Amino acid sequence: MKREHLAFLADNPFYTQRFAYYVGRRCGSATIKDIAEEPRLDWDAVKELDKQYTRAQFERAGTPRPKAIGIDEISIRKGHTYRIVVSDLIRHRPIWFGGEDRSEASMDEFYRFLGEKKAKKKCLAVIDISRAFGASTRRNAPQADILFDKFHVLRHLGMALDTIRKREYGRLHGKPRTFIKGQKYTLLAHPQNLTGSAKKNLKLLLSANKRLNTAYVLKESFGQLWDYRSEAWARKFFDSWRAQLKWQRLKP
Repeated sequence: MKREHLAFLADNPFYTQRFAYYVGRRCGSATIKDIAEEPRLDWDAVKELDKQYTRAQFERAGTPRPKAIGIDEISIRKGHTYRIVVSDLIRHRPIWFGGEDRSEASMDEFYRFLGEKKAKKKCLAVIDISRAFGASTRRNAPQADILFDKFHVLRHLGMALDTIRKREYGRLHGKPRTFIKGQKYTLLAHPQNLTGSAKKNLKLLLSANKRLNTAYVLKESFGQLWDYRSEAWARKFFDSWRAQLKWQRLKP
């Protein structure tokens, strides 16, 4: 017996490719369970159609040749279980997901997937301040320019500010201490997002504690770095900002 191959059929011959791709596209905006209820399909059938659609998208995308990549980790379940996601920042889509954790060895897996020839071409790598990501990128992609993500840079400044808050809380007693208690997120939040009592509490705290006020101003002013379009002016601002740390006596 011989069965005719019909190009318009899906991998599962009970459905056409057009129907399979319709279901796959719908799975991008709703759960498999919800999609299954519309055409009255089994959950497993919808899952298989979604996989077929995804494979077709990968084939259409072709082999990635990114000129700018973004590297970050994503938590897949509770208990600090992570995987690495690499995206093409110019084409605005993910190109690799994998690894066993967020280690240097897992990051190496991406560059093996990309291939030695492509990895050594000139590109931009936007990463968080991770030793593992940085070490793997410098070793596997020596021509890449590494750019630290703004969010992670500012997060480190926020951690330093919070360290100073804890030290001030431990150092002070009485009324000066009450201004600090319970104000962690008020200090770390963007000032434009504060309203009402939170905004008032921040103003009282900064007027009552000189060290926290200085640290807060340093942390918030650093955000101006990303407003510059000239490298020379950006470096001048950064050098000036860093010079203030020497006489402020704020070690964190």
